[in-house]
Amino acid sequence: MIRVGIVGLGRMGSAMSRRLRQQSFDLIGWDQKTQANQALAAEGLRIAAGPGDVAAQSDAVISSITEDHGARKIFVGDDGFLRRDVAGKLFIEMSTLQPTTGRELAPLVEARGARLIDAPVLGTIPQVSAGSLFAMVGGKAEDVERARPVLEKLTRRIVHMGGNGSGYAMKLAANLGLGAYIQAIAESLALGLQQGLSLDLMVDVLQESATACGWLKAKADTLKGNKSDMTLDIRTLRKDMMSAVATGALTGVPMPLAAGTLASLSAAVDGDYGDGDLAELPKFFREAMLQKF
Repeated sequence: MIRVGIVGLGRMGSAMSRRLRQQSFDLIGWDQKTQANQALAAEGLRIAAGPGDVAAQSDAVISSITEDHGARKIFVGDDGFLRRDVAGKLFIEMSTLQPTTGRELAPLVEARGARLIDAPVLGTIPQVSAGSLFAMVGGKAEDVERARPVLEKLTRRIVHMGGNGSGYAMKLAANLGLGAYIQAIAESLALGLQQGLSLDLMVDVLQESATACGWLKAKADTLKGNKSDMTLDIRTLRKDMMSAVATGALTGVPMPLAAGTLASLSAAVDGDYGDGDLAELPKFFREAMLQKF
């Protein structure tokens, strides 16, 4: 059995650690937050001394980190992966990062005799638990195949998008569409409310519209003002939209829709909505943004 390490024990990382342990993998993990380490240790996960220790004790290392700076640090920081002998090891980077980060790290990893793929996913905690995530993978074909025994236990489908960074590019493209869709829903509901329509009825009718989707149905109660299970928080979606806009700027792609959505998400974070589920953006938009006009 492959020895698997996992660095980043947040919501997704901890869920993946549980899934992989259920699949009988020999697993070791670490998170920069002591509380996260203690919580997973109480469940039986072996906790390493740091990211370098995870790499030293693993054949394949998964990382699930919030942002690009943190991802770079676990590779090249003082106790990063590449501070150890990692020859022959495979790094499966599953964060949502900028494509340039994957292309920057890959040659550094290869120079140490190891390999790196980027494998961000579509899906959240229920999909992790069911092993039904959708992986978009960037890297060399032989490395994707090598990662398959691990990724197949977490996903329902693995799509090789191209070279390093291409998985991140696809994930940003997907989340850009999600952010723009939620912004459109926010404006639709605000417009209707200003015209005296019922919020509950609007949400019901939108589920019959041409733009209806599974996300809208799943988040109908949240859009009506109720609380629901967290899928993706507004702060993280804002980070992803920032990455999409930055990536577009680097390659000369004009992104006026993404920039407008980013402005709305940034206002929500500034308005203390950052830790809320992304489906709470419409509520913020109509309660806070409309007051400014």
